[in-house]
Amino acid sequence: MFAERLSGFQGSLKSFRPDCLPGAGDQPAVPEERLVEKLVLAGEAALAASWPQIRAYDYREYGLNGNRSRFEELYFRRRLMLNDLALAEWAQGQGRFLDAIIDGLILILEESGWQLPAHNSYERGGKRLSLPNPDDPVVDLFAAETAAILSTTLYLLRDRLDALDPLVTTRVEREIHRRIFKPYLDRHFWWMGRGDERMNNWTAWITQNVLLAAFTLPTDDTLRRAILPKALSSLDAFLKDYAEDGACEEGVVYYRHAGLCLFGAMTILDQVAPGAMAPLWQEPKIRNMAEYICHMHVGGDYYFNFADSSAVVPPCGAREYLFGRAVGSGPLMGFAAADFARDENRLMPKEWNLWYRLQAILAAPEIGRYGRPAPAKADHYFPGIGLAIARDDRFALAVKGGHNGESHNHNDVGSITLYKDGQPLLIDVGVETYTAKTFSPRRYEIWTMQSAYHNLPSFGGVMQADGQQFSARDMLVRSDMDEAEISLDIAGAYPAEAEVQSYRRRVRLIRGRHVEIQDDYRGARPATLCLMTVLQPRPDRGVIWLGQQAEIRVEGASAITVEEIEINDARLRQSWPDRLYRLLVPLAGSTLTLTIS
Repeated sequence: MFAERLSGFQGSLKSFRPDCLPGAGDQPAVPEERLVEKLVLAGEAALAASWPQIRAYDYREYGLNGNRSRFEELYFRRRLMLNDLALAEWAQGQGRFLDAIIDGLILILEESGWQLPAHNSYERGGKRLSLPNPDDPVVDLFAAETAAILSTTLYLLRDRLDALDPLVTTRVEREIHRRIFKPYLDRHFWWMGRGDERMNNWTAWITQNVLLAAFTLPTDDTLRRAILPKALSSLDAFLKDYAEDGACEEGVVYYRHAGLCLFGAMTILDQVAPGAMAPLWQEPKIRNMAEYICHMHVGGDYYFNFADSSAVVPPCGAREYLFGRAVGSGPLMGFAAADFARDENRLMPKEWNLWYRLQAILAAPEIGRYGRPAPAKADHYFPGIGLAIARDDRFALAVKGGHNGESHNHNDVGSITLYKDGQPLLIDVGVETYTAKTFSPRRYEIWTMQSAYHNLPSFGGVMQADGQQFSARDMLVRSDMDEAEISLDIAGAYPAEAEVQSYRRRVRLIRGRHVEIQDDYRGARPATLCLMTVLQPRPDRGVIWLGQQAEIRVEGASAITVEEIEINDARLRQSWPDRLYRLLVPLAGSTLTLTIS
């Protein structure tokens, strides 16, 4: 789609101006006066702080014990401080922050590598080197992100920095050429796409930031015309793995690094090759990708989550709004504008991509004036990933079909997520803080990845297996005014040793009344259903009481037991309290029925 669209473009490639909002032409926007004070205050806080010191051990620690969070905290804090300083100087323009900005630029330029330790490999899934090789840079997510930050900083402040010392901007440009543009053109990294190989968020995310750096810096036409076809090919490789329904198989967290980065790349291309993107904004698949986030929203900060996504996600904002505007989606614009209005962090103070922060600052007046309300939520079905969503005035229900070979996969085929009155009842726990184990052959030793810790059965202790061949069968979705029904057979998600002939799950939302789950099982091993909940359950003679919020009436079960799971992980604690609960419901026969009200 992208390569074909731009293959015949003969015009000159323009530079990209990150302070111009999409669709607003070449006129740079300026921050509102009320926002300038906030930016200056943040800059002053960064000015008073000390720059983090990064030791060789900090980088090596990932290889020594698998911890990646301690290095990343130092790495990202440098970039956040630089962003705060750059925005404060851009907004105020008095030169107060320039010396500190130069300090931050040089510190980042003197890092041996911009790639994270967890990504310090030249092949997909290859061995991670303990330290970066400065003579052979790796272009990963955050090497490209760093290039985007630095190039945007130069765009905003080049004249002021040059007035102090022109060697600074020269060196920044040289390092971006050496660390990003040269390896990008000379080497094939897996995320660039090749044949039918499946891509993920890396492809759109890195491509966006390479384009941003290449067209924001004063690069020559030869370099730009060398980078452009590789970038277009990568965007096509990324888009091929999306179904027409636009669903992100990596979950709502990765929508912002996948679909929204596709939007970012298209925004850059739209400006540098005027008119080239116009028909693509009207493509139904692109619009569906944009609106995916609306359908996944439950209420407040809660979203239906699966894979390596969290149940609690920060509110939507400027990028979602601008994507909605670009594809002509009033529902997405209204949803994002409503979230933007309620978000105290709408200017994205913890965001390390400086361009995203510029967009939020400059789009704030327009978003604040957007008067249409967020649309009412409705049932929705994503056949591409086998995800069905049903709602009424009290319940919000999602059933996940699909397969266990998705990007950021958890073994969760057939799992159910259920909210009542905007609060979680049956949950998908999510993922713990990433470590070396998370993306290793031992991934499915982690409890949050296992089907036995989703709302699913196990058979004599045998859980679901990972791989695309372990999938749902015969998924059927029906919806009318009175009820919604989702049914599927999940036997195919289990290995042969589970000895499952069929496990037909039927989930009904009878609107205004209750949710019914009926599991029909044929197989040789004893079946035990797991239910994960945030509310302390109290089983009592065929009824499971979930606090004061809900009750589950159970038919066809043996004695139910409850396990308490202590939650200490920082990432999980962003969504859940310090304890979760696991109900174990043994099937007494071939049919188990749960009625939730």
